[in-house]
Amino acid sequence: MSYLSIRDLDLNGKKVFIRVDFNVPLVKNEKGEMEISSDKRIKSSIPTIQYALDHGAGVILASHLGRPKGKPNPEMSLRPVAARLAELLGRPVKMAPDCVGPEVEAMLPAPGEVLLLENLRYHAEEEKNDVEFSKKLAALCDVYVNDAFGSAHRAHASTEGMVRFVSAAAAGLLMEQELKYLGMATTNPPRPCVAILGGAKVSDKIEVIENLGKIVDQLLIGGAMAYTFLKAQGLPTGKSLVEEDKVPLAAKLLAELGGKLMLPVDHVVVSEIAAGAANEVVETIPADKIAVDIGPATIAKFSQVIASAKTVIWNGPMGIFEKPPFDTGTVALAKAVAASSATSVVGGGDSEKAIKAAGVSSKISHISTGGGASLEFLAGIKLPGVAALER
Repeated sequence: MSYLSIRDLDLNGKKVFIRVDFNVPLVKNEKGEMEISSDKRIKSSIPTIQYALDHGAGVILASHLGRPKGKPNPEMSLRPVAARLAELLGRPVKMAPDCVGPEVEAMLPAPGEVLLLENLRYHAEEEKNDVEFSKKLAALCDVYVNDAFGSAHRAHASTEGMVRFVSAAAAGLLMEQELKYLGMATTNPPRPCVAILGGAKVSDKIEVIENLGKIVDQLLIGGAMAYTFLKAQGLPTGKSLVEEDKVPLAAKLLAELGGKLMLPVDHVVVSEIAAGAANEVVETIPADKIAVDIGPATIAKFSQVIASAKTVIWNGPMGIFEKPPFDTGTVALAKAVAASSATSVVGGGDSEKAIKAAGVSSKISHISTGGGASLEFLAGIKLPGVAALER
């Protein structure tokens, strides 16, 4: 991919607009004030912000938070983020009352200063990728840096539109890391290359299965989506979740991918889905049972494939991960991936939670910060925020 990195830009004395992902979870405290419940996304943006400051820039930060539907909502203000960011950077962070307009222009940062703009989605024009709004954002800065991979699959004013109106645009350090690992995994992976796909629905992962099917040497399918494939093979699935309308598609994928596609050979089944429900391991799912996780033989079979891999791509859990003990298969595979010598790339969301639960985060080469964006990237879809940088 041909795009500039923040390292390629002359930042000295410049106003640098950095699109970050500060879409953090907020909760109300006992005083009724909004508080950040996880600052992970703020921390992951620090290297890029610090790099810009160290190289003489005045830093303008912009992000969305939640879905305020195009109008100000005090419960979705970025004010709590400004306070936490100041603590992490060890320097003041000015908070703008808006993201465009004369008041914002009067607050623009001198070199070494940091200004956080208010929630971009307080303006409906942001999500509409409005040209005039894009021009107003671009007018605030000398150069543009996108470090918000989690929003790169959205063609919004701050991720795509304003890039047309700046003199230079580049990827931040976090964005660069994402593109490096996801790009390597999907274009020129060290082999054998193995993908593990889980989750509930085949329909959510059709493009991913089709695209990765062309790239990988082995595709391991778990989670509820496996039962749609088993049904397509004419095997009994009991009361397990099956997308009936996707059975013909599953049959087509099985025929196209042949021996590349591996499905579970045994299952943990229950009569009802509840945490701690009585369960048993079966090879054939009984008519009155629901499959909720992969069984020990499948764990052993999948782990063996993972052990010999040079690249592992993982997206989605192997069972009803949020209800222990039905997280056993997912956690076991997380440990198998961590134990292998492969370069491992894990998509966001539940896969990341599984890695955390297994206590092996530090042994994974790259954990993506963008759930939807990483899924689209793995599906071979061009992300508007990345395409804008390539232009």
